[in-house]
Amino acid sequence: MDTVFRNARVVDGSGGPSYRADVALAAGRIAEIRRPGDGPRPTARRVVEADGLALSPGFIDMHAHSDLALLRDPAHTAKAAQGVTLEVIGQDGLSYAPVDDRTLAAVRTQITGWNGDGADIDFTWRTVAEYLGRLDQGIAVNAAYLLPQGTLRALVVGWEDRPATPAETGRMKRLVAEGLAQGAVGLSSGLTYTPGMYATDAELTELCRVVAAYDGYYCPHHRSYGKGALAAYEEMIALTRRAGCALHLAHATMNFGVNEGRAPELLALLDAALASGADISLDTYPYTPGCTTLAAMLPSWAGAGGPEAVLARLRDDATAERIRYAMETEGADGCHGVPIDWEAIEISGVAHPHLAADHVGRTVARAARERGEEPWTTARRLLIADRLGPTILQHVGHEENVRTIMRHRVHTGGSDGILHGAKPHPRAYGTFPHYLGRYVRELGVLSLEECVAHLTSRPAARLRLPDRGLVRVGQRADLVLFDPETVAAGATFEAPRTLPTGIPYVLIAGRFVMEDGRRTDVLAGRAVRRTARP
Repeated sequence: MDTVFRNARVVDGSGGPSYRADVALAAGRIAEIRRPGDGPRPTARRVVEADGLALSPGFIDMHAHSDLALLRDPAHTAKAAQGVTLEVIGQDGLSYAPVDDRTLAAVRTQITGWNGDGADIDFTWRTVAEYLGRLDQGIAVNAAYLLPQGTLRALVVGWEDRPATPAETGRMKRLVAEGLAQGAVGLSSGLTYTPGMYATDAELTELCRVVAAYDGYYCPHHRSYGKGALAAYEEMIALTRRAGCALHLAHATMNFGVNEGRAPELLALLDAALASGADISLDTYPYTPGCTTLAAMLPSWAGAGGPEAVLARLRDDATAERIRYAMETEGADGCHGVPIDWEAIEISGVAHPHLAADHVGRTVARAARERGEEPWTTARRLLIADRLGPTILQHVGHEENVRTIMRHRVHTGGSDGILHGAKPHPRAYGTFPHYLGRYVRELGVLSLEECVAHLTSRPAARLRLPDRGLVRVGQRADLVLFDPETVAAGATFEAPRTLPTGIPYVLIAGRFVMEDGRRTDVLAGRAVRRTARP
C-alpha cells in the first residue's frame, strides 16, 4: 500500500452511519477498508494517524467559476484548502470554448468581472477538446466542463436580440454534439445574461435534445430569481421534460423580498416533478448574498450587439436614462424583474486597480453619497471607466430559504465562487467548510453524514461518475480528512480570502494536495470527461 489512514471516522458519502476503520490506498485508488476486528491492519509506506478526523470523499463543487483561475494560479488554494477535489466549470452560459477569435474577444470582455480579462492567459485553444487538453497538463483540482450556451449563441448568431434561424439552430446543435463528444458533461445557460437570454424555449429545447442523446444534463441560470422565480423554475422543468433531458438547477435560491419564506413552494414544485419521473437536481451555496457583475443588472435590450454596443449605449445620455428608468422603476430583467436597490449593491471588484479605492467595499449608494450624486450616475460612470468590469455582491437573500432548500434530497453544494476581484464573496473560499461547521455542527440543519452525501455522492451521481463520491474499495482516492469539531470557514465578508480551519489533508488520486493544512506542489487534477455516446 502507498498510504494508510489509521482509525479514521469514515463518513463514506452514502448518507449512512459513519464508522471507524483503517483505509489503505494504492495506485491512486482505495485498496482496502478494515474495520476493527476485520483482521490484520493494513500496512503501507506511509501511515497517517487519523484518530479524531473524519475521512470522506473529496467534495465536488457543482458550480464554479474557475475557468481561468485553474490556469492562472497553480496552487488554487481557495478550493484545494476546502477539500474540493472536482469543480464543474463553464457555468451560466459563458465561458471560453468553443470560440473563434471574434467571439473569444467579446466573451473576455463580457465576463471580465468573473475571471479578469485574461491578459495573463495564453489562449492557445479554440475547441472544447483543446481546452480540456490544456487542463490535462496539470491543475490543482479536477475539473468538468459544461458547454456554455451563451458562448455558442455568440459564436453562431452573434449578440443580436432575435430568434435563431433554423440553420443557426442546426449549427448550434452540431456544436453541442461536438463538445459533448469531446468530453463536456452537459450544457449551461445564463438566461439573465446576454446573449444567452435571447434564446427562445424552442431553441433551448432543441439543444437540450442533443444533450439528452449524450446522457448529459442541462444546467440553467434561469430567467428570474426574483419576481418571476417560480415561473422561471417551472419553465426549465417543462422545457427539459419536453427534451427528455436531465436538469440541474444552478444556485437554486429564492432571493429578493418578494420571495421571503417561499422556499417550500419551490420544493413542492420540485417534488411534484420528481414524483412524475423528472430527473432533477440542484445546487446552492450556504450564504444569503449573491455575486455577479454590475453589467448583469442592465436590461437585456441594453446588451444587444455585445459589450462595445453596451458601452456605446451607456455613453449616450438619452439611452442611459432609459436604462436607469428600466432598472430603478420598472425592474429590469437583468435584476430579475425587481427595481434595483442601490443600497444592496456592493462593489466587490474592478478590472482597473485605480478605481478600487473609491468603490470596492462600498455600496453604489454609499459611493454616490460620497460624491454628491445619484446612484445611477456613479454606476454608469464606473461601468464605462472599468469597461463593464465591476463585480458586485447583491445583498438580497433570506436565511430561512437557504436552510430549507439545503435540506432537500436532490440538493448538492456549489460555491458559485468568483475568485476575481479585491473583495470577493466569501463563498469562493468558504462554502464547503461553512456547510460542515455552521450548518452541521453549530445549527444542526443537516447531520454530518447527510451533509457529506450532499457534497460528494449526489454530485458524482449527477455527473455520472461511477468511481467517485463514495469511500469504497476500488473508488478513486480523491479524499478529504477534516476535524468535525473544528472545521470552519475562515472567510468572511470582511476578510474573504481567509483559508478554512480543520481540514489538514486533501488527496487527489492518492496524492497529497493539502498536507498538515498546507498546500503542496502537487498538480494531480485533470479534466474529467464524460464517455457517453449517443
